[in-house]
Amino acid sequence: MTNMRRALPSMNSLFTFEAAARFGNFSKAAGDLNVTPAAVSRMVSRLEEHLDIALFTRSAGGVLLTESGRVLFDAISRGFSGIEDALREIEERRIGVHTVSLSLSTGFTTHWMMPRMAAFKIQFPAVDLRFQLIMGALAGPIDDVDLGMRFVQGSDDRHEATFVMPEILIPICSPDYKNSHGIGGMEQAADTTINLSDAEPNWSSLFSAANGEEMTNSMIFSDYAIVVQAALLGQGVALGWLNVVGHWLRAGTLVPAGEHLMQTNRRCHLSRLRDKPKRPIVTEVRDWIISELTEDAMAVDRLYPGLGLVPHNW
Repeated sequence: MTNMRRALPSMNSLFTFEAAARFGNFSKAAGDLNVTPAAVSRMVSRLEEHLDIALFTRSAGGVLLTESGRVLFDAISRGFSGIEDALREIEERRIGVHTVSLSLSTGFTTHWMMPRMAAFKIQFPAVDLRFQLIMGALAGPIDDVDLGMRFVQGSDDRHEATFVMPEILIPICSPDYKNSHGIGGMEQAADTTINLSDAEPNWSSLFSAANGEEMTNSMIFSDYAIVVQAALLGQGVALGWLNVVGHWLRAGTLVPAGEHLMQTNRRCHLSRLRDKPKRPIVTEVRDWIISELTEDAMAVDRLYPGLGLVPHNW
């Protein structure tokens, strides 16, 4: 700490630098800090003079970090995040309530988490959940949350990833749609697919290849929660990610549109940043989610053995 105090003109310079780097603009940083842009510029210049190195390149449109500036910004961001986590934990201990933040798809949150919220509150009465929601395919950083659900191969230098299940996709529809359209043997073929706009593979092609039926119509949405909702309402056949639709398959509200599934080489994980303090409550929530998802898969396997899920072999 003594060396750091000597290397910096003041702690305010770190706060000012962090805001300027985060916004890429002195005026926006000034608004965040409730000071003038000139004050931000002076503080950054003072820090650069003290370190004898440029931290930004200036332009009319804003500022960009130099290589040295990026090194400092990354370190400060990790440090500030750790301080915020510590302050949050202190406050949680004081009031007896824990906050756990999750980065999830809107589909998973709507169709898996929400039906389980009562059970979650029984299991974790002192936990408040906060959600960072992703409308389309799961992607993006998990810097600002405790846990993020992502399809990745495993842990890396920055993330600790806990395996949930393989990526498994099953064509799904409502029981009424399956019966009325004769999927699996009656005379009238399924005619509509419900698609996610940025999904791979092509859902219509997968269903047609699996069932020998050509789909003549399609509905396309950018939000997977709506895709599943449309299937629940009997609007057509959708491709269901098992980790999202397992609850509805288990309940019988959705059914497989034929005995076919596709397992990709991607694997669903719940990931956390290694730099974040490892809070026991986050581990407990993670393990509860994985346990519930595993129970869903086991139940679906018992209901539809022809799918060949075999979750005990994952």
